[in-house]
Amino acid sequence: MSKTILTSASGAPIADNQNSITAGSRGPVSLEDYHLVEKLAHFNRENIPERRVHAKGGGAHGIFTVTGNVTKYSHAAFLSEIGKETPMFVRFSTVGGERGSADTARDPRGFAVKFYTKEGNFDVVGNNTPVFFIRDAIKFPDFIHTQKRDPRTNLKSPRAMWDFWSLSPESLHQVTILFSDRGIPDGFRHMHGYGSHTYSLVNKDGVRTWIKWHFRTKQGIKNIHPKLAEELGGTNPDYAQDDLYHAIESGNYPKWGVYIQVMNEEEAANRAENPFDVTKVWSQKEYPLIEVGEFVLNRNPDNYFADVEQVAMSPSNIIPGTGLSPDRMLQGRVFAYADAQRYRIGTNYQQLPVNVPKCPYHNYQRDGSMRFDGNQGSAPNYEPNSFDNAPKQTNEKAPAYNKGQDGAVYQYDHREDSDYYSQAGDLFRLMNDEQKQLLIDNLVDAMTGIDEYIQRRQIEHFLKADPAYGEGVAKGLGLKL
Repeated sequence: MSKTILTSASGAPIADNQNSITAGSRGPVSLEDYHLVEKLAHFNRENIPERRVHAKGGGAHGIFTVTGNVTKYSHAAFLSEIGKETPMFVRFSTVGGERGSADTARDPRGFAVKFYTKEGNFDVVGNNTPVFFIRDAIKFPDFIHTQKRDPRTNLKSPRAMWDFWSLSPESLHQVTILFSDRGIPDGFRHMHGYGSHTYSLVNKDGVRTWIKWHFRTKQGIKNIHPKLAEELGGTNPDYAQDDLYHAIESGNYPKWGVYIQVMNEEEAANRAENPFDVTKVWSQKEYPLIEVGEFVLNRNPDNYFADVEQVAMSPSNIIPGTGLSPDRMLQGRVFAYADAQRYRIGTNYQQLPVNVPKCPYHNYQRDGSMRFDGNQGSAPNYEPNSFDNAPKQTNEKAPAYNKGQDGAVYQYDHREDSDYYSQAGDLFRLMNDEQKQLLIDNLVDAMTGIDEYIQRRQIEHFLKADPAYGEGVAKGLGLKL
């Protein structure tokens, strides 16, 4: 007999979970039955919007271990030494189907990896194929519409799929893979994973290298014949989830080797074929795989919804020593994936246990729906600020894309060639004496009572605009210059 007491969400003990409160034994239910109301209201809200793509999937926790020295390419702490271990979570999925669809559909498989590093969460959000159907994110909504249901019939439409593909020849490489034997993998354990896009690594000297991520199954590649896939779709539509869960539960932990291909910036700049085109692979003869490590999935989630449904993967989750590339499809995903998570599970989705960093984190994000971590207490919520206990930027910027060329992508400092003072000074000098004094009086009134060091810092700006401007405010505040 359990000794755990059933309570409401607010912690109040529940005396009876079998019978509603009614007016008499056969009378109507009373609205004051707060337990009934809470129970039904919560039930009505249990579903969250399913992912627009990758809705059906499975996942597990694991450990990544470094087995190869790649410090010449990256100063990321989780790659810093052989033998270093990092906890992680992997989510596998089909792409086009809904949550109730069959795991054995002919479809690419999502292969999304979250590393919980000491420098923040690092995500590689890829597929089980090294390429994709399109190369520009502007075509993504149109493409996915062809994989979903026809607006009139509400049925899948081969006509729409082939109409789009026949008008988008860049899809041919992925279509060829999809309709090969690898189009229906035998569960999640027997398939490779790929970052697919070109990403980057940056070393301690600030040198960037373009890379491709590869996750190679150590269980061996296995695929399913279409006839068996169709049969399983009817008898065991959760085949891949079933296989993954029970393999881990029985101690048969699946493993993948982690590798990268590398291309330096000079090679990329001089390469005739665009190295940032996700519809094409890099030749492994020209750019062989370099060993990075391996990961093992060794723990099933205690709660599927909490981990697999609420895990929020996005290529925008990068850390020092890693980076993105000018890949047009990747650039679109940097926005779209994080935005999808905000829509599905709320603006504070990164505080959920499966998403929260395993390292200290400090920022100026506050409030929002479902904020449950103390909201960063009384710490300041703006920046720049003058306080020692507030987070400060590192100033360790990644190198520019296309450095030295017109339109190089970089975080340029807008202060370098800015004149903040001449026009403000010109305006001050246009005023007559009465207007100048009114301005000064207004400023003195507004600045009275704030810290003297802040007053003096602001007065320095007034002085640079016009000496009389700054001197007038200083005098009004009783400060000697």
